[in-house]
Amino acid sequence: MPEIRRLPSALVNRIAAGEVVERPAAALKELVENAIDAGARRIGVVLADGGLQRIEVVDDGCGMAPDGMALALERHATSKLPDSLIGPDGAIELVTTLGFRGEALPSIASVARLTIESREAGAAEGWRRVVDHGAVLADEPAALPPGTRVRVEDLFAKVPARRKFLRTARSEYAACLDVVRRLAMARPDIAFTLETVGDAGKRTVLSLQADEKLATRVARIIAHELKDNSVAISQERDTPYGMMRLTGLAGLPTYNRGVADHQYLFVNGRPVKDRLLVGAVRGAYADMLARDRHAVLALFLDLPPQDVDVNVHPAKTEVRFRDSAGVRGFIVSGLRQALATGDRRSAQGPDRAAMSRWVSEPLSSPFPAGEGPGMGGQVPQIWPTTPLPNPSPQGEGLFLRDSSLTWSRPQGRAEEAAPVPAEAQQYPLGIARGQVANTYIVAESADGLVLVDQHAAHERLVLERLRAAGAEEANRRSQALLVPDVVELDEVDCDRLEDAAEGLARYGLVIERFGPSAMLVRAVPAAIAKADSAKLLRDLADDIAKHGKQEDSGALLLAERLELVLATMACHGSVRAGRVLSVAEMNALLREMEATPRSGQCNHGRPTWVKLSMEDVEKLFGRH
Repeated sequence: MPEIRRLPSALVNRIAAGEVVERPAAALKELVENAIDAGARRIGVVLADGGLQRIEVVDDGCGMAPDGMALALERHATSKLPDSLIGPDGAIELVTTLGFRGEALPSIASVARLTIESREAGAAEGWRRVVDHGAVLADEPAALPPGTRVRVEDLFAKVPARRKFLRTARSEYAACLDVVRRLAMARPDIAFTLETVGDAGKRTVLSLQADEKLATRVARIIAHELKDNSVAISQERDTPYGMMRLTGLAGLPTYNRGVADHQYLFVNGRPVKDRLLVGAVRGAYADMLARDRHAVLALFLDLPPQDVDVNVHPAKTEVRFRDSAGVRGFIVSGLRQALATGDRRSAQGPDRAAMSRWVSEPLSSPFPAGEGPGMGGQVPQIWPTTPLPNPSPQGEGLFLRDSSLTWSRPQGRAEEAAPVPAEAQQYPLGIARGQVANTYIVAESADGLVLVDQHAAHERLVLERLRAAGAEEANRRSQALLVPDVVELDEVDCDRLEDAAEGLARYGLVIERFGPSAMLVRAVPAAIAKADSAKLLRDLADDIAKHGKQEDSGALLLAERLELVLATMACHGSVRAGRVLSVAEMNALLREMEATPRSGQCNHGRPTWVKLSMEDVEKLFGRH
């Protein structure tokens, strides 16, 4: 029988390091968190070779005495748990500091060369301690200002099995930068600097001043344009142990990214990557973004320590909530409420690149010399009536740059020119003046020109109608089919739809199983009475397959999934591009958009309207 024995302390430390220090970014996170807990007001970080060669963190915090420094390098020794939280009657879950396990420094010292220099405020001198992969090399006085300087060199140099699994210096640097960004975002009251050292010398990557406003700090770290494309969040809710608060910045749905790397989530000032929070964000934006797009935001959730357990992961990147459904619902409702107030900012201004492509006059006539309208040439037969008179004897008419489109039929319909009614001053989207390419509505507002994508706008309006109808009213307003439609599907798709039938009925879509591989459609929502039942059910089956019900999801997540289904239903029932609208229909659409929440973007996160200000119009004509 194999003998049971205690492992050597050095091996124990290396095993612990595998949990806490898996890469340079993990070591950097622990060191910066220590600096924050030490009360630092300024923190400087230096990286060499992406942290593989050297990581250095300097702070102006409280510092350590020589005996405290030696104790800090022992496992499970910490200054971050007060006596009231230790012992049989202690409540360790009430801890409020970032680090408290006491494993970071000894774990790092067991797999790297660790140099700690520290000096307490008022002390005559500082102290230095050097540990190389668990072996103490130096323990001596040092000259430095009050604070602490920690240097980590040659991480995993003597642990080749771990080092070979590290990524390239570029990848490790990106992970370290993300760590500093998240911690700096959580503490706008602290100044942060990040520098890199390489063959080209030292380069400053990040320089943030102390005591910045939260919105300013977030925008400087994520992107400067976020400040103009986001809404502030400030929500509160009572819990049995105190107040739960949600603050931060939420990017407008029209300002999105292809990856979720720009979502920064914090719980009680601690950066986390928690699946529940990520799912809540996805649910809040579910009907505002395309499936492959992701929101940009920074959310700060603060709640009583009794409501959250931060001691469920060695690296403290995950948390566990006492009332996970309540937290999720609070985040979803808070985000949706904040985004509903940002509708007037949801529409984007015209892209600068698009503005630069406006043509003020043609480069040349598309016809050979002596030909063309007014010059003796024949007008193509598709021109509706008579040739246009040429405004000058030199033949300098107004032509499109693309000669293939020069004589195509006009694509727009305009209302007869008339003074803007007085009530137009009250309409943010103005008065409809015409339609371009049977797709875009042109409206005149008090302060500019508005272009509306009729399909995207109506898609949002249909979705909001379906949502506002509610469960009982939706059933009343569903339209029963005189002859039920039989839709043949795969048996698996039929199973999914049958499982979701009760939820779909809440929104007016009544279906039932009709054999192993068919569904019977008995009623559809009145708003999409003319939709293709077969195509609708296929899309719904695909949507449920991707965002289907989970055993532990609960009613809230199911409601979010049904709203995703609503978005698909709304897409089928909206006004399509290419449909001719009367001016009265255009104005009715504009007025409903002004009264509908989240009408500034369609269900896929694209803007439904853009505004060209009068200043931009004047610039096009050189009148500014």
